[in-house]
Amino acid sequence: MESLAENFNMVLFLVLLAVGYFCGSLAERRHYASITQRETEQLNFQTMTIEPRLCQEGVQECFLVQGSAVISIDYFKRLLAVLRNIFGGRVKAYESLVDRARREAILRLKEQALAQGADMVVNLRLETSAIGNSANRKKQVGSVEAIAYGTAVTLNKP
Repeated sequence: MESLAENFNMVLFLVLLAVGYFCGSLAERRHYASITQRETEQLNFQTMTIEPRLCQEGVQECFLVQGSAVISIDYFKRLLAVLRNIFGGRVKAYESLVDRARREAILRLKEQALAQGADMVVNLRLETSAIGNSANRKKQVGSVEAIAYGTAVTLNKP
């Protein structure tokens, strides 16, 4: 009985670590499923990183659209990253974090453009940044932000 009491903190830590891992994995899978469904719905909406040659008579309106997403780094991914820093190699946990943030930001940009009646988005640009680096020193969780911005174009209908 005494050994159980002595190891209670370790057992509690391992249980909480397992719960965090499974809950985080479930949330990530759900987010990826949502992203995939929304990307499929918006598949025909043109978004490009170049500025096409459009004649002025063909363009009715141009306006800036943007979408941003901030995805938090959970403690389990942070623990994996610390271990990766010790041994070296790719940090796959962070790669999925940045991928989700980037794809979510682009989807939000498209949703804003569609809501305002745009036919396409040109000059799409992506920026990413780490938020909370100073917060990480205080043992708080940081985040990854992705922002997508571009020019939405509404074409004249013949």
